[in-house]
Amino acid sequence: MAVRVEVAVAVVVKLPIDTLSLFSYTFFSMFDLTGKKALVTGGSRGIGRGIALALAKQGADVAVNYHRNAEEAQKVVAEILALGREAFSVQADVSDLATVSRMFAEIKSKWGKLDILVNNAGILQFKPFDQITAVDWDAMLNTNLRGQFFCAQEAARLMAQGGRIVNIASISSGGVGIASPMIAHYTASKGGVVGMTEALALELAPKGINVNAIAPGGIETDMTKGALVDEKARQGIIAAIPKGRLGRPEDIGAAAAFLASDEAEYITGVVLYVDGGWLAA
Repeated sequence: MAVRVEVAVAVVVKLPIDTLSLFSYTFFSMFDLTGKKALVTGGSRGIGRGIALALAKQGADVAVNYHRNAEEAQKVVAEILALGREAFSVQADVSDLATVSRMFAEIKSKWGKLDILVNNAGILQFKPFDQITAVDWDAMLNTNLRGQFFCAQEAARLMAQGGRIVNIASISSGGVGIASPMIAHYTASKGGVVGMTEALALELAPKGINVNAIAPGGIETDMTKGALVDEKARQGIIAAIPKGRLGRPEDIGAAAAFLASDEAEYITGVVLYVDGGWLAA
C-alpha cells in the first residue's frame, strides 16, 4: 500500500526523489511505535486482543496478559510474532496484587522497562441492583478499578519520559447521559476509572507520562453478549448509534495506538469516547 501511494504522488505531483522520500517518511511514520514495549492486560480476547494487535502493527513489542486462558493468549502472541514483533504471554489476575507484582517483575526481567500500559482487563456482570451482593460488588471493583490502579502504579515505576498509560473505561462510566440497567456496580467501577485517570494524569505529567482513558460504546465481543440476548436487543442498540453498526475491537485498538504514540504527546487526562456517535445522537 505504501509503495502504491508513493508512486502516485511521484507521477501526479512530479516531486523530486529527495522530496518524495521526505514526504513518505513524514506521512508513513505517524503513530510509529517501533521499539516501544507494551503490556495489554486482558489481552487474550475481545478488545484486549484488538488493542494488542493494533500496537504490534504499529511496531510495538507486546506482552499479552491473561488470567485463565493461556491457549487464547498464545494465539495472540503467535499473531504478533507473525507481524515480526516480539511478544510473550504473562499470567496475572489483576485483582490479585501478588500476581500483578509477579507480572511486572517478569516484564522488568525481560525488557528492563515499559513504555505503554493498556489497562484493559475487566469483567461485566448483568444483575438487578437489588440482587447485587457484596461478593459481586467486590469482584467488580477489585478487577475493574483496583486492578487498573495498581497496574498503573507498577507500570509507572518502569516508565521513563514518554510513557503512556491508557485505561479502558466505558460509555457506561456515568455523567454523560447514557445509563444501562442491571450494571450499577460495573458503572461505578468504570466511573472510578475516569476519575482515577484524571488524577493520575496530574501526578505523572511532570515525569513525562501521559494517562488517558478510552470509553468504548457498544463493542461486539464475547463479554458484551449478555447485552445482546437476541437480535431485537442487538438492533435496538444499533439503532441508537449514528454509524449504524456496533463497534469492533480494532476500533478501540486504533484509538489506543494513537494515544500511545508520540503524536499524542500533548494529550493527557482525557476520556476518548469511541462510540460511533452514540453520545452525539
